[in-house]
Amino acid sequence: MEELARESISFLAKPSLESGSPRLSSAGAVFIMLKSALGAGLLNFPWAFNKAGGISPAVLVELASLIFLISGLVILGYASSISTQTTYQGVVREICGSAVGKLCEICFILNLFMISVAFLRVVGDQLEKLCDSFYLNETLSGGSPPQHWYTDHRFTLSALCVLIIFPLSIPKEIGFQKYTREFRTCSAGFVSPLIPLALSPSPPSIHRVTSWASMFSVIPTICFGFQCHEACVAIYSSMHNKRLSNWIVVSVLSMVFCLLIYSLTGLYGYLTFGAEVAADVLMSYPGNDVVIAIARLLFGISIITIYPIVLLLGRSVLQDVCLSSKHSFILITEPYERWTRITLTSMWIVATLIISLFVPDISEVVSIIGGISAFFIFIFPGMCTLCLSVCLGNKSCLITWGVISVLCGAFIFGQSTTIAVMELLYKL
Repeated sequence: MEELARESISFLAKPSLESGSPRLSSAGAVFIMLKSALGAGLLNFPWAFNKAGGISPAVLVELASLIFLISGLVILGYASSISTQTTYQGVVREICGSAVGKLCEICFILNLFMISVAFLRVVGDQLEKLCDSFYLNETLSGGSPPQHWYTDHRFTLSALCVLIIFPLSIPKEIGFQKYTREFRTCSAGFVSPLIPLALSPSPPSIHRVTSWASMFSVIPTICFGFQCHEACVAIYSSMHNKRLSNWIVVSVLSMVFCLLIYSLTGLYGYLTFGAEVAADVLMSYPGNDVVIAIARLLFGISIITIYPIVLLLGRSVLQDVCLSSKHSFILITEPYERWTRITLTSMWIVATLIISLFVPDISEVVSIIGGISAFFIFIFPGMCTLCLSVCLGNKSCLITWGVISVLCGAFIFGQSTTIAVMELLYKL
């Protein structure tokens, strides 16, 4: 939220691109869109297939969602060309007005915050399995292994935040991340295909769909997994060929490739573990699987290097709010800027760490992120469609589609976030 966290979300940190020298080809745009979408959703899709009631209903919901996913990308690209804005927030603010633009900024910060929680929750899961592997031999021999405090995943995750994540998140600029970019790319390139390949289908405990509600439960995971809409405006602005027909091809290809990868992962995960699949599919594997242990390690390290990018983007929006206040002449001084940056960074890490330690598993976090993502995939593109329809002469088809998109987004947001909060309170 995302190489696992949509590495190309870093495009959003550039409010103005070099419009005079666009350099991104169509194939490059598809590749970056894939990198933006593929990530942590891979871990949750097998669980979502089981939650939806099986393979057929889950795939049907994916195909239906694909229409909205592609249309949202196309609308945002067209809106970007009309407004000449190069960021998602800028497009929404220019097309829909300042009030909706403020709402977009709030959703943007909330989305980044919950993505940070999801990252730490995933890292905590991998640390838990890796720590458990230390006691595997004693457990297999029938003994009761002693549990040491320094192998508790809560301690290791907290230490990781203090010793590694915090120093990586403190710098003012995002440029330092260039030193970890190649590692993130290699890690994601290894892990993404490994998950479906490592799964070996076996007769599962089949869970049949019992209601429409169970089918709709997969939608938050789809929104979380396919979400690349925040970065698509910057990607479109960087393209050499900005024709709408070309952007439609890029949008369709990127979403279809994502559909294939996510569907294969969900399919193989569900066929391997059936109703027993964990919300994080890697947690369904024993600790003595060497290949999966390597995947856990690489996946965790990749997330650790992406977390500071997400934090920096959220922090930059918060700092912009401070700089736009009436006392902005005080905030631009170097000592005050440094103090504000360190304070916001510390608060962000502490808050996400506390939440991640108390959340039972990643499924609730994914549901909340999926609900917030509905704003970026359904609601804001739908509102842009309604506003553009006025400029184009009140086209009835655009008005109808815009209303449908907004209503669907509102339904998904309300359902997913409500269910997630209720389940979280129940488990706690």
